Amino acid sequence: MGKALEGLRVLDLTRMLPGPYASMILADLGARVLKVEDTAKGDPTRWSPRHLTRTGSTFRILNRGKQSISVNLKAAEGAEIFRRLVRDADVVLEGFRPGVMQRLRLDYESLRSIEPRLIYCSVSGYGQSGPMRERGGHDVNYLALAGVLGLQTDEHGSPVLSGIQVADLGGALFAVIGILAALAARERTGAGQHVDVAMMDVGIALLPVPASRLFAGQNVPLGARLPLSGGLACYNVYATADGRHLSVGALEEKFWERFCKAIGREDFVGRHMASEEIQNLMMHEIRQVVKTRTLAEWLEVFSGIDACVEPVLGLEEVSQNPQVRHRGMIMAVNHPRDGQTHQLNLPFKLSVTPPAIGNPAPLLGEHTREVLASLGYSSDQIQQLVASGIVRMTNDE
Repeated sequence: MGKALEGLRVLDLTRMLPGPYASMILADLGARVLKVEDTAKGDPTRWSPRHLTRTGSTFRILNRGKQSISVNLKAAEGAEIFRRLVRDADVVLEGFRPGVMQRLRLDYESLRSIEPRLIYCSVSGYGQSGPMRERGGHDVNYLALAGVLGLQTDEHGSPVLSGIQVADLGGALFAVIGILAALAARERTGAGQHVDVAMMDVGIALLPVPASRLFAGQNVPLGARLPLSGGLACYNVYATADGRHLSVGALEEKFWERFCKAIGREDFVGRHMASEEIQNLMMHEIRQVVKTRTLAEWLEVFSGIDACVEPVLGLEEVSQNPQVRHRGMIMAVNHPRDGQTHQLNLPFKLSVTPPAIGNPAPLLGEHTREVLASLGYSSDQIQQLVASGIVRMTNDE
């Protein structure tokens, strides 16, 4: 049996991180994803740090399994090419500011007349409606306005940036959910619809735990250290003697009891949900204890103890972790130009229709000729489009 989304046809107009990550998931699940890029430089992640390859490393991860057509959508002939592609498409994914696609006459209302079954997904910072709809922004801005950064703070209450782009990647995941929901609805109704994903909204949607405190009438001040963001001694990170760190997630009483006994502080048992004053005291004392041994020594101490204690790993260590290797989360793949490279796998397994990593990320305009020919353009017409700058074909980078 093939992949879960085999036969699904996706036109991907997005760039950078959120949209390409969403279409990467769809491609891994079997969708045919055609990346529609401009005729200048294409997706900016093509220019990201190149390391040992000729194609940007970020682009290579996000755009595997896709094809690329390079076309100038601002030109009438280029827009017409896209409309012809829509006639045979299931999904259009775009990530421009609201208003851009309307000006190109490639918005949902314009394209649904061509293909009423079309699922049209827009991923933007603030959504297709509201007073901020046309405002620019990036992940840090969306998280700031959603209240996430105000909760993601150091011990002094100052906001701390996450190591990953939470709103961007969350936006991609919710875009996939929205697309799949719209496809399921189409099976019943026969009609497509517009999926509107705002990354600021995504940040707010990821606040069920802190929001529950607000809705219950509790004060959640800016910079507050909530129980699961540094307010509990039993759920925290502690530095070791060699400058490494232990993560402690001993929320349940049984785990906390085992942890306390292992570090020689049985007097803390039964106080894991005590007052803020006691929490601060315990955190101070635990810091002093954990600093007496190296990370390796503490891992030996906890090797046979079920207490939810794990090391904070660097990415190289993650890649060598036996559990990561067993689950196949980092895959070695052969690249036709760059030799062996690595990819991150999807974090779920399907027993009958498993996802799989497809062909390497395409060169800019690598499939332009093939796609245009499939639309009925003759060789002469294609050459004329290339000569006039409407499309671009690239054989190498």
